[in-house]
Amino acid sequence: MERTNTITLDEPAYRETIAPGGRWSRRLEAGETLRIVDLEGQQAVDFLCYSAELPLDRLNVPNTVKLNRSLYVTKGNTIYSDRARKMFSVLDDTCGFHDTLAGCCSHEMDLLRYGVRNRLSCRSNFVQELAKWSMAPSEIVSNINFFMRVTFGELGELEIAPSSSKAGDYVVLRAEMPVIAVLSNCPQQNNPSSGFKPTPIEVAIWNARVDHELKAT
Repeated sequence: MERTNTITLDEPAYRETIAPGGRWSRRLEAGETLRIVDLEGQQAVDFLCYSAELPLDRLNVPNTVKLNRSLYVTKGNTIYSDRARKMFSVLDDTCGFHDTLAGCCSHEMDLLRYGVRNRLSCRSNFVQELAKWSMAPSEIVSNINFFMRVTFGELGELEIAPSSSKAGDYVVLRAEMPVIAVLSNCPQQNNPSSGFKPTPIEVAIWNARVDHELKAT
C-alpha cells in the first residue's frame, strides 16, 4: 500500500514506552490525538475503547467494518461505537493493514491452539486494565489489532499472517468524543501476530489544541 501525505506533530504532551506484553489505558478528551508506534516492527497491539461518559457505549467492530466498508482499519477510516457514534478518526497510518477479525489471545485459546500455558495474554491484560476503570471482564468485546495482518480467502478461510509493519510504523488516532482507550501490547509468541518475539511499542498523546497544527509532508 502506497504511503503518502503523512503528518508531522510537535512534541507530545505525554509519551510512554510499553514493554513487550505490557498494558496501558488512558482517558482522552475530544480532539486529543493518540499515536501508537511499532518501534521494532511486526508487533500486534490489541485495542479497545469505551465512551468515557457512558462506558456501555463501546467499540463495535461490526459497525466499524460495515460503515467503513473494509475488513481492515487504515487512514481515513472511523472507529464506531455500539450506538454508531464516532469514537476515533484514523488521521494517519504508515502500515495500512490493521486487523478487525482475530480478536485477542487468551490463556484458554493458547492452550487449545498451541497446547501451551502462557503467563500473559491480551485478555488477561484487558481484565486488569479495565479494572482500573471499574469495568468487569464482561466489558471486553471484539477488538482491533493494530499492526496485525489477517488474510482471508473467497470461501472465508482466515490466517494470521506475518505483519507488514516495519520498525517505526505508526497509526495516529483523533478522539471524536471523550473516550477511554485500552491497549495490550500482545505477548503472543506462538503465531506471527507479534513476529514470534514480542517487542516494545510507544504511545504518545497531543492535546486537542494541536489538532489544527497537523501538517502534511
